[in-house]
Amino acid sequence: MVRRIEVTGAGGARLAAWEFADPPKTREVDRSPGVLLLHGLMGRASHWAGTARWLAERHRAVALDQRGHGQSDKPPHGPYTREAYVDDAEAALVQLGLAPAVLIGHSMGALTAWQLAARRPDLVRGLIICDMRASALGAASQREWEDWFKTWPVPFATLADVRKWFGEDDPWVERPNPARGAFYAEVMAEHEDGWHPVFSRDQMLASRATWVYDAHWEELAQVQCPALVVRGLDGELGRAEAQEMVRVLPRGEYAEVPDAGHLVHYDQPDSWRTAVQPFLDGVLTG
Repeated sequence: MVRRIEVTGAGGARLAAWEFADPPKTREVDRSPGVLLLHGLMGRASHWAGTARWLAERHRAVALDQRGHGQSDKPPHGPYTREAYVDDAEAALVQLGLAPAVLIGHSMGALTAWQLAARRPDLVRGLIICDMRASALGAASQREWEDWFKTWPVPFATLADVRKWFGEDDPWVERPNPARGAFYAEVMAEHEDGWHPVFSRDQMLASRATWVYDAHWEELAQVQCPALVVRGLDGELGRAEAQEMVRVLPRGEYAEVPDAGHLVHYDQPDSWRTAVQPFLDGVLTG
């Protein structure tokens, strides 16, 4: 079962939330905390489908297409601010009846999750931060992304071309990564002239510009709930920074996933589950 639920976000934006499995029909599950899954920049809710399905064995798990992504609204003029993304996630928790919930976020979604946890501790029972840095990335990083977007050979003739380019030919790929190719194939839509991303690259740059120039340690320190920082061994979050994030978090824990890059949960789904399951068991059943 895949079920779409409409959520009204900040400024009236229509957001698509997704359940990928029926939760067990038991009174225990009805009383258990919900889980909200937040994808990263350029991602979509379906990237969490595998995680959502095993979570749904005991809990209600919902993944959100954030504004500008997936099947949610993509307002031409935004806003694509940090405040808008956090407001949207807060609205989803309340309207879906998930709170107090566990938030699981990847990359940009992880930043949204910990900013919401800092703002509304009453809505958040636990937090998983997947491969997102708290330090500022700076102007050079934003320029690199601008240049990278210009290299995309859009439109792609076929989905096989999408998989090959992002998995093998992309100048950002150090070695072939079929999972990366499949990840980007999920965010493409077919048009008359070929396959295009479902998002606007200009809007993605606008979204990214609202966090890359600043550090986010202060909000991290304000998170009161148990929090797990997860990094892929070959991801973008270095071990030293991840461990410093754990130290700054009042109730922080650490885990890493071997043989995983930045797309930890998508790249190595079994190892991802092994890494996060003990933390979730403690938070969701405690």
